[in-house]
Amino acid sequence: MQPYVIKVPLGVRSYTISIGSNLLSRLGQECKRLYLGQRCAVITDRNVAPHYGQAAVEKLEAAGFEPTLITVPAGETAKSLKVVASCYDQLAEQRLERKSFVVALGGGVVGDLAGFVAATFLRGVDFVQIPTTLLAQVDSSVGGKVGVNLKAGKNLVGAFYQPRFVLCDLDTLGTLPVREYRAGLAEIIKYGIIHDVELFRRLEQAMPKLLQREPDTLASVVARCCQIKAGVVGQDETESGLRAILNFGHTIGHALEAVSGYGKFLHGEAIAIGQLLAARLSAELLGLPQRDVERIAVLFEKAGLPTHIKLNPAQRDKLFEAMRHDKKVSEGIVKFVLVNKIGQVSFGQAVPLDLVEKVLVEPPIQTASAEPAAGANAAQAALRTPHYES
Repeated sequence: MQPYVIKVPLGVRSYTISIGSNLLSRLGQECKRLYLGQRCAVITDRNVAPHYGQAAVEKLEAAGFEPTLITVPAGETAKSLKVVASCYDQLAEQRLERKSFVVALGGGVVGDLAGFVAATFLRGVDFVQIPTTLLAQVDSSVGGKVGVNLKAGKNLVGAFYQPRFVLCDLDTLGTLPVREYRAGLAEIIKYGIIHDVELFRRLEQAMPKLLQREPDTLASVVARCCQIKAGVVGQDETESGLRAILNFGHTIGHALEAVSGYGKFLHGEAIAIGQLLAARLSAELLGLPQRDVERIAVLFEKAGLPTHIKLNPAQRDKLFEAMRHDKKVSEGIVKFVLVNKIGQVSFGQAVPLDLVEKVLVEPPIQTASAEPAAGANAAQAALRTPHYES
């Protein structure tokens, strides 16, 4: 399979995304082609390191680089200033210089964390992205958003900092647990809803092949998602307008992650629920046909993702407080991305919290889907655990 190559058009900061098989083997060559500095660090997590950490180090060494491997905890809790400080100390100990670079090897958490470390260490060193989860390949590794969480909310400390290149090696998805893989499908479905009705229709038909990780289907769908995001980022790098459409489902989704304790929900599970709730808000405010709301619900169910969450009044209050801390709040008003029709959305929509509460308390959408939402039980459990914080 020839790799797909997508360009993110950002002038002097432009870079390519390569999507295909056996791309990790090209890591050293690609870094050498860009004349990156000799010393470098591979930042990965405890889940990914045993599978791909040594391979990445060896490919860099074979190309003449001097890499050091930094392993951080797995999961959303690693996106903290405490872990960032630990990475700084290790980079300083290894004497990385301004011409040095960082390799982000892992899922979205590692990409956000390592990218933020690269953006701020020595006031900025180069970094490259090797995303190893489906969600990271189609979303967080593309576009240059990097950052970490605070207790008050997700990604409240961060930067826009573009990688030098992105290698999406689809072979790395072979070691991805089923729940993590399904979580990535939430971002794929999002692209169909916000921008590409033909992609949405294709997903309605091809979801069984995607769930089986069929290589050709997977490669073409990942490439299309990256192409959509690259086009949006190329027009609006720092989210002053159009790029906001990529946040569809994230206003409520990020709040769910925050109030349930980071790591209890997978990101994709939280934004699946957020997208369904945003679709219901769209029906209320923009007249999105109920048939389209049901199509969206069915597709998430086919992907094995949750579409509803039950919250008691105290939990809803915590959710609303977390939404008020969202970085997209403007002058104290919570803004949403809402759907005009599948394939077209409007951003910057002010939504009253009483309407959000209304859709939260409504019963789940009843669909004729024969496939159960396999992720739903895990997601519901997130809000039933003893560890529950605002």
